[in-house]
Amino acid sequence: MGYRGPTACAAAGITYRQLDYWARTQLVEPSVRPAHGSGTQRLYSFRDILVLKVVKRLLDTGVSLQQIRAAVQHLRDRGVQDLAQITLMSDGVSVYECTSADEVIDLVQGGQGVFGIALGRVWQEVEGSLAELPGERATPDDPPHDSDELARRRRARRTG
Repeated sequence: MGYRGPTACAAAGITYRQLDYWARTQLVEPSVRPAHGSGTQRLYSFRDILVLKVVKRLLDTGVSLQQIRAAVQHLRDRGVQDLAQITLMSDGVSVYECTSADEVIDLVQGGQGVFGIALGRVWQEVEGSLAELPGERATPDDPPHDSDELARRRRARRTG
């Protein structure tokens, strides 16, 4: 299942201009179907939209796009499978990944003013938004969309 640009924008709370810019600059590219010249529709996965919403939240709190790029790249490099288990923390300058309460406490005790984004909650918000918005089936020409975390979880729930 993929979601067109306007649906991704509505679910993530961003403008189409932001979506287009972030795709062109490879911050968040559509993983279900990238644009292939004019006239093709990009299709975003659930995970892509989750990342879009996190980028928006970080921007809203004053984190620079450069730091956000570094954080997104870090998550990509790590191949983080279960984004819902991560909390991103920021002091407004850097972004940190915390996977346990101890890591969060270490950051907070460092004396910095920090804020956190629990991806599990963002996950639920995006899931709720997308339930009310149209999705689109990928065509056979599209690459496999195994990267769609929501689809994998639903399959696991059905078979488990």
